[in-house]
Amino acid sequence: METQIKASSRPNTLMRLVPVMLCFFSMGFVDLVGSATNFVKEDLHLSSAQAGFIPSLVFFWFLIFSVPTGILMNKIGRKKTVMFSLILTLVSLIIPIFHAGYYTMLVAFSLLGIGNAVMQTSLNPLVSGLINPSRLASTLTFGQFVKALASLAAPYLMSFGALAMMPTLGLGWRVLFPIFAAMCVLSVAALGATPIEEERPDKVTGVKECVVLLRIPFVLLCFIGIMCHVGIDVGTNTFAPQILNERFNMSVEDAVIGTQIYFYFRLGGCLLGSYILAKMSARLFFGFSVICMFLGMIGLFISSSQALVLVAIALIGFGNSNIFSIIFAQALNRQPNEKNEVSGLMIMGLFGGTVFPLCMGFAQDGFGVAGAIAVMTVGVLYLAFYLTKIKPAPRG
Repeated sequence: METQIKASSRPNTLMRLVPVMLCFFSMGFVDLVGSATNFVKEDLHLSSAQAGFIPSLVFFWFLIFSVPTGILMNKIGRKKTVMFSLILTLVSLIIPIFHAGYYTMLVAFSLLGIGNAVMQTSLNPLVSGLINPSRLASTLTFGQFVKALASLAAPYLMSFGALAMMPTLGLGWRVLFPIFAAMCVLSVAALGATPIEEERPDKVTGVKECVVLLRIPFVLLCFIGIMCHVGIDVGTNTFAPQILNERFNMSVEDAVIGTQIYFYFRLGGCLLGSYILAKMSARLFFGFSVICMFLGMIGLFISSSQALVLVAIALIGFGNSNIFSIIFAQALNRQPNEKNEVSGLMIMGLFGGTVFPLCMGFAQDGFGVAGAIAVMTVGVLYLAFYLTKIKPAPRG
């Protein structure tokens, strides 16, 4: 079953893409959890394993809600599903404005994870109905670029709030929550005002019909690839400041530069990737990206210089910037008649954001930051294997 959005002309398509890209920006709010974890850890004096539970909880909900969201899209449509996800995200951003206790943050981040799981499952196939399959990877990569803008803004807003706004607002690093909430309201308004007609699916599926697609070898490979991508992403986002803190005794406010560097280069990688993937084969660019990440992991292992550690983080950020888009596009294009179901499965793979930080937290408690880096390196090695399975996107 393939749900396509009827776009009569290129200008109409572009007008529909603008509010969709605002939704990608709202999708990036989930990445605030990495930087927020470090502030919560310091405020509440948590261990690495306890702090690692916070991002793990956020991405746990991808395991639970992604496949049901694929089914929900078949019943109410992709646009309504995205609207529902934005409302959940808005509620999650309002809660921390009023209270920042451990359990309150767990509730807020859980809602953020649920909203993001629903959004990522529904938004990507919404885009796939607007554009040619051969341009899907590059368009999704541009969406990831917009998403990365929010990801990059989060650590800046937190650091600025922690250093400058505590006396006046009483929010400190939490000042980003009302700002992101306002942007979320804008996304709801823009998408709600945009007319998008969708064809109803020719069949209604259940959880079993979705999960059974994992029996297809390539779909399973893509699922694991998404797990590794998001594990590396959340792992670097969360643990880069901790690496700088442990090796160079930097404060939490200063060590956040590790997260900022990561998102700077992820942002640049997404922007370049949206152009490069329209000109270059996905397999070749994917291979270059994996090499960048592998060199970055080696740099984190052996570097005793702060500058070299930041270079390593930059390589990982650039290399990981286009992995999701390529894998997602490969999965959708390989199973064009089950886009909603495949989308649900791929977003369920973001459960890697639960598995990796937990493993990294325990590994760091036992072996220091080298243990956490080793866990991420396993993910990079899998992506090197996945490279051999990539095929050209269909044209037409």
